[in-house]
Amino acid sequence: MYNNTGGGENGMRKRRMHASLILMALCIYLQWGRGVSVRNTISSSRDGKRTEHITIVANKLYIGDKEAFAGEMIETCINNEFRDVRFSYDGRTDVIRGVSMDIRPGQTVALVGPSGGGKSTLASLICRFFDVGSGSICVGGADVRDIPKEELMDTVSFVFQNSRLLKGSILDNVKLGRPDATEAEALSALRAAQCMDIIEKFPDGIHTVIGSKGVYLSGGEQQRIAIARAMLKNAPILILDEATAFADPDNEAKVQAALAELAKGKTVVMIAHRLSTVVNADCIYVVQDGRIAEAGTKGDLCARNGLFAKMWQDYQSSVRWKVEKEGPAC
Repeated sequence: MYNNTGGGENGMRKRRMHASLILMALCIYLQWGRGVSVRNTISSSRDGKRTEHITIVANKLYIGDKEAFAGEMIETCINNEFRDVRFSYDGRTDVIRGVSMDIRPGQTVALVGPSGGGKSTLASLICRFFDVGSGSICVGGADVRDIPKEELMDTVSFVFQNSRLLKGSILDNVKLGRPDATEAEALSALRAAQCMDIIEKFPDGIHTVIGSKGVYLSGGEQQRIAIARAMLKNAPILILDEATAFADPDNEAKVQAALAELAKGKTVVMIAHRLSTVVNADCIYVVQDGRIAEAGTKGDLCARNGLFAKMWQDYQSSVRWKVEKEGPAC
């Protein structure tokens, strides 16, 4: 059980840091040495109610009667649904308080709000890094607690705000996303993730070992390698947790282009403090104190003149202040 690290802002910061470390460790643990799921069919019940049979083939989730799988299978688009979800790290104080969301297949939704409000915790619950205290989270119509952990991980890709690479070759780091991939497939993912300038500056190219003989990458370069890993995995659900937060100005445009390519055809849940990155989201959920304070498009939320509108005004003011301080762009 998670140990409480104390109250206040410092305690919240520590809890969020610990949660991020756990997420990263679990992702690496569950992916390392594992290939793409071939097939797994389950039938289960929760609270005496039978669920549908679930079959996952090559990272695609199918739902229906067991007999239907003998013939042609109909692919079910993968959505996410939160139903009155509550969660506590310490078993006493809820940090998620009755959240309900309906994330439709192919949508891009954004979670924004004050720091410590519960955005990263909500994202981690999708993959069952923690179990909900009450309520339920469904992926493709199935409760995540009824889906085998490995199969659930095959359905979701992450790009964290501060992605770390292992001491190994660039190829090895990318293949964490899909260990059975060929070198050509990994190279294709690197190209799509805007990484060729990284590869070409090293004599050993894709076989360059990171962290040895003075080979180090900037934060933005590491982020692009992490995006290539997610591209190679090609899971239908993508979670972006402050994915551009540590990109330097030289890398930010390339990171943004890589993320745009990665998000094509996927259900995307993005967490962001930089509000300019969420203006085109299909739905923005404003998370405050573990609850959904507001939800809607950027235009809708600004028109309501509520919490998001204030956040947007503050963000615009900070951008103008920065421009005035540093001077206009060339």
